[in-house]
Amino acid sequence: MRFNRSVVTAGAFAALALGATTALAAPASAAPNTTPQKVCGSAYKTVNSAPIGSLGTVYLTYNSSNGKNCVTTIRNNPGAAVDMSTWIYVPDTDAEGDDYGQYTSYAGPAYVYGKGHCVDWGGHIKNVYTQVSGSNCASLKEQRVTFTR
Repeated sequence: MRFNRSVVTAGAFAALALGATTALAAPASAAPNTTPQKVCGSAYKTVNSAPIGSLGTVYLTYNSSNGKNCVTTIRNNPGAAVDMSTWIYVPDTDAEGDDYGQYTSYAGPAYVYGKGHCVDWGGHIKNVYTQVSGSNCASLKEQRVTFTR
């Protein structure tokens, strides 16, 4: 059964808002000056990013040697653990990766094989959510949505 990623994402975000998943994740340690390459690996190059309000940025990276994408959400100002997430989804293959929990600096990494495919990805920090759909698809125009709950 196929689900619309927006519906699945909205459901996951709603669960986070209720704190349903925060008890299952261990906090990441604060890492000032964290970069997507420190989180995903040095072979991953940043190919796209989207701000999460003024709280941080979600990064899409790609490793050309293995065809994998990695996504991570990084806070601008690490501190006390807060609800955070990062996720990636390849609609053509139904491949997905995600990381949800309470973190002090970043969420992720989340990996999927994405060579030759469009990807949907996003993340959240506290109550600000960013989603990018139809990303990195050559001439197709991606759609970006940021909202607060």
